[in-house]
Amino acid sequence: MSADVPPRPLRRRPSRSGLLTWIALACALAVLAAGLWERRREPVGDRTVGEVTRVGVADGDSIPDYRRQAAAELATLAAPATPGPGDWALVSFTAYLTPARLAETLGGTPVAAVVARLPLPDRQTEIVRIAAIRLPDDVVAGMAEVATRKDREAADYRARAAAPSAAADAELRRLYDTGASVSAREAAAYRSGCACVYAAVVRDTPEALRALADRPGVRVVDAAPEVRRLDRTVFTPPLPEQTDSVRPPADTGMADPGLADSSEAAPTVSAPSPTFGRSPTGAGPPNPAPTT
Repeated sequence: MSADVPPRPLRRRPSRSGLLTWIALACALAVLAAGLWERRREPVGDRTVGEVTRVGVADGDSIPDYRRQAAAELATLAAPATPGPGDWALVSFTAYLTPARLAETLGGTPVAAVVARLPLPDRQTEIVRIAAIRLPDDVVAGMAEVATRKDREAADYRARAAAPSAAADAELRRLYDTGASVSAREAAAYRSGCACVYAAVVRDTPEALRALADRPGVRVVDAAPEVRRLDRTVFTPPLPEQTDSVRPPADTGMADPGLADSSEAAPTVSAPSPTFGRSPTGAGPPNPAPTT
């Protein structure tokens, strides 16, 4: 009699669906890992895009308070942990300066731009920002460009004043005549290297900025270590004639017929058009003026 043979255990065949699940999971993990690696390799975007830094004063601000606050911040400005070009600062002057006088006042302080306007009694003239690194040459060249633009604007105003629409409207013609007169006077002044600069954007170490604040002719050194990009910064220095608070000067000047004509040509403009009724601090929104 033969012995009973025990039954052989059944082998389970691997599930086809389970194998596919594991393969899919492995592929998903590989794709995720590749995505994370590519993300690490992507350059970090510019986080300053969309941000605007404002340095200076605004309409209604107290000038004495602004000077005290700027002096206090400058006194506590600390040197950077690592050597560098220093901090940006807005330097305001006690008077309007010529390009040559500007160079003397700033000495060897590195400059990036200057702020200027032609001071006319009872008239709000345009505030211009001129890029300047070499003093006084860059300021003189920048003023020449402003002068050519002002010639063009004066010619444009005169053409509009002579148009039939202005001939039938005395107030409109007076506005155009006034614009032509002011633009012609600005052109002549800037071409001659006028005493028009009243502020500068500089960059230096805290020690140098504090020394600059003590130089004759310097009114305020408003240190701005928060500034990272000049093209995303608005500088609004106080005017030399503003002593108590920031407010636009009276704009009551009338057109001077003797200054309305100009024999200069109107070359290509390279800066913003003039504005009437604009705050000279640059804080208010401009009103568009006629331009070609």
